[in-house]
Amino acid sequence: MDPITLFALANGAVSAVKAGCKLYKDIKGAAGEVKDVLKDLDAQFQKLHPPEKPPTVAQKNAYIEEKNRVITLNKKANADEHTGIYTEIGNHLGTYYDNFYKCIAIFQEEERRAKTEVYTGDDSLGKRALQRVLMKKQLEQMEVELRELMVYQSPPELGALYTEVEEMMKQMGKEQSILITRQMQRQAIQDRRRQARLKRLRYEFVIGVAIIIIIISMGGVFMWVAHDRQQKYPQYGNDLFPKSERQRQREREPQVYIGR
Repeated sequence: MDPITLFALANGAVSAVKAGCKLYKDIKGAAGEVKDVLKDLDAQFQKLHPPEKPPTVAQKNAYIEEKNRVITLNKKANADEHTGIYTEIGNHLGTYYDNFYKCIAIFQEEERRAKTEVYTGDDSLGKRALQRVLMKKQLEQMEVELRELMVYQSPPELGALYTEVEEMMKQMGKEQSILITRQMQRQAIQDRRRQARLKRLRYEFVIGVAIIIIIISMGGVFMWVAHDRQQKYPQYGNDLFPKSERQRQREREPQVYIGR
């Protein structure tokens, strides 16, 4: 598990919660008599732009867009759409806390291993330590922002939702921490075994290549010796191995042919 990926997922969930809270609050605020809200918008617009100071095209378009937004939000409120957003916010909160506790569990296990194992990765120890500290600070800041947003800046029901999800995820986070620690320990054992196996295979490969090179070299030496002997001592034949004295003697003896 990569803590950077988990952190990105947690950060994305926080952004989704913030957007959902804003939409939920807007819908709740637009619930009721939309005519009064639109009338208030008209009054504010006319006050800002009297007849002697007409609005620009951009200002008029912005005013129309705001009126349309209020109308749309009112329709969503009347359709009870904020209930679905409420559920969606809860899901995003669960995603945030799930990845939050996973990150914390990984950090704790890495800190424990740093005290008992020699680090052999590419990044420096200082860089890894700084990365963990910064990510922890950012995760803690996310938690503070969520609490402030949902408890103090949103409708009461969202504050209650935040409290319920937080309490539930605390227990699940403890369970996840134990499981993640065990998984990381198993993974570390598997990695060590795999490294030892690769080291042994590399050693055997080097030995095998060395043996092949020696065999080829010796074969080349034998061939060169045989060729040199054939050039200097042709009486011993052109075979790889020279003829023995007995073979040469037989060749010098006269051959007797018996005819029919």
